[in-house]
Amino acid sequence: MPVKVFGSPTSAEAARVLACLFEKDVEFQLIRVDSFRGPKRLPQYLKLQPHGEALTFEDGNVTLVDSRKILRHIAEKYKNQGYRELFGPGALERASIEQWLQTEAQSFHIPSADMVYSLAYLPPDMPLDGSRGGAGGLPAAGPGMNPTHRQKMEEMLQLFEKSRKELSKLLDIYEQRLGEEAFLAGAKFTLADLSHLPNADRLTADPRSARLIQSRRNVSRWWDTISRRDSWTRVKELQRPPSAEAPF
Repeated sequence: MPVKVFGSPTSAEAARVLACLFEKDVEFQLIRVDSFRGPKRLPQYLKLQPHGEALTFEDGNVTLVDSRKILRHIAEKYKNQGYRELFGPGALERASIEQWLQTEAQSFHIPSADMVYSLAYLPPDMPLDGSRGGAGGLPAAGPGMNPTHRQKMEEMLQLFEKSRKELSKLLDIYEQRLGEEAFLAGAKFTLADLSHLPNADRLTADPRSARLIQSRRNVSRWWDTISRRDSWTRVKELQRPPSAEAPF
């Protein structure tokens, strides 16, 4: 019986799990859940995920909702099939993978998600070069300027600046590390790299944030390598809107 993934391929949580399943050649059933419908989701899904989070994973009698725990489960249970280097062959390799998985979860995921969120609100033609602080890039208030809208723009610009600074410091560390090794945890592609795919993909998709990765030679080379993996190509195909409306 195939494992089941309840979620949207466009969510970062579901996307990294789907990439892992493709890497390990694990048969799965994707039950698309519209993350914007909340309480309107089908009752059987809400029994699995009472608060309506973005992801639920079922594998026999195992039910998990945290994407990184799911990655570990898949890599361990199906270690003898598909790509076998995801979790490392020994304790030393796993320790390095765990270190970078935690770095992604604690230091990369939040600022990258915040940056993508802020960019969705900010005007695409607004200069975001980091040369001015606060809301200096916003147009002057006028009779046609909605105060609530302006306040929201100011909040989003501040969030962008904060996230950009945090990511810049972190990616400087990545740049040094990736000058020493081909991948974050060593010479092989692992879960440490895979877990970065969804949000790094979002950053590189917007010219206003892409420079964070493109301006760093080693990080850019690393991203070009991991984003070309067949598993991620297949996830990107799933992210295209379905031809018919999903049942959830």
